[in-house]
Amino acid sequence: MPREEFTLGALDWAAFPALRQHEITLTATAADLDDMGHVNNTVYLGWCEAVARAHAASQGMDTPALMALGAVPLARQHTIRYLRPALLGDSVRVRTLLLNHSGPRSTRVYTVDRLGSGEPERLAECRTDWVWVDPATGRPKRAPVEVARRFGLA
Repeated sequence: MPREEFTLGALDWAAFPALRQHEITLTATAADLDDMGHVNNTVYLGWCEAVARAHAASQGMDTPALMALGAVPLARQHTIRYLRPALLGDSVRVRTLLLNHSGPRSTRVYTVDRLGSGEPERLAECRTDWVWVDPATGRPKRAPVEVARRFGLA
């Protein structure tokens, strides 16, 4: 089966409502590094989770709020395209965009960029496909209307 090529190069973030976007800035620490002195690949995924959680919390949709609404998102698939390494001390911007949302599925995309004196330098592009589930049963279910409203999808 051929691999699907994944790129966010042509995505126009400005075309999407601000409610669907969020960003955080982090600094790569010694604990983030692998044996090669680069930020470990698994750290990028953690950064993506951190910005997604921060985005949800900024809209009042953290895990306890979602549990109270009766539906939580679970990751179905992560895709990460690594472009260049982050290094110790790098200031890194991690952005997320809630790209689409339909029924029990949502897709978030992410960019990880090194910040410096010039234009941000793209380090990685990520995508997570989510499925919404009932926390009591674990069965897929449509995300609550309130979620779509809070993120500018309704």
